[in-house]
Amino acid sequence: MDQGVSDSGWRGSPEGWLEAAYSSLIDSGVDSVKIQPLAKKLKLSRTSFYWFFKDREELLSALVSRWRDKNTGNLVKQSEAYAESVAEAMLNVFDCWLDKDLFDSQFEFAVRSWALQSTDILEEVRRADHIRMEALLQMFTRFGYDAGSADARARTTYLVQIGYISMQSKEDIAVRMKRIPEYITIYTGQIPQQRELDRFFSRHGYKPS
Repeated sequence: MDQGVSDSGWRGSPEGWLEAAYSSLIDSGVDSVKIQPLAKKLKLSRTSFYWFFKDREELLSALVSRWRDKNTGNLVKQSEAYAESVAEAMLNVFDCWLDKDLFDSQFEFAVRSWALQSTDILEEVRRADHIRMEALLQMFTRFGYDAGSADARARTTYLVQIGYISMQSKEDIAVRMKRIPEYITIYTGQIPQQRELDRFFSRHGYKPS
């Protein structure tokens, strides 16, 4: 028998430990992300943790990296995605607000709550905010907006969504979808074409009534 495979099965995996840490962060905050409770949750020995992570701080660092890569990385990617109009470009960004695989709002809330306890995490959040707003600004600039308008529209787009997350606002999907054309018009100054909305609705499995 391959000893490495056997050991991996007994000790778990770095992904398993990270997923358990993520779940605890979402459910109960960063203070719950501790080695012994995670080991109990995974039904693994505490010592098995150290095969994958040097200490708790390294696990927390991996959580931050996961948040940064997913939420910031995908928002930037969506802002740079091909679009024929600024309205379609904004709909690409709106994919983040509706697809947890692109942008995890619960993870965002948990990290921002964590930032209230840690100056290091607060700095990470501020850095992410800057990168994300800069990506949105560049999106507007690409479609011909002047610097002042691009900046104001980028900030409005982003800060409204962060407000949704911070307030843990819950909206029926049909209600939110009906508001999206108006949001696009407000943020971009352009009315989205029906074909652009149809593509957006289709990729989110929504059929307007």
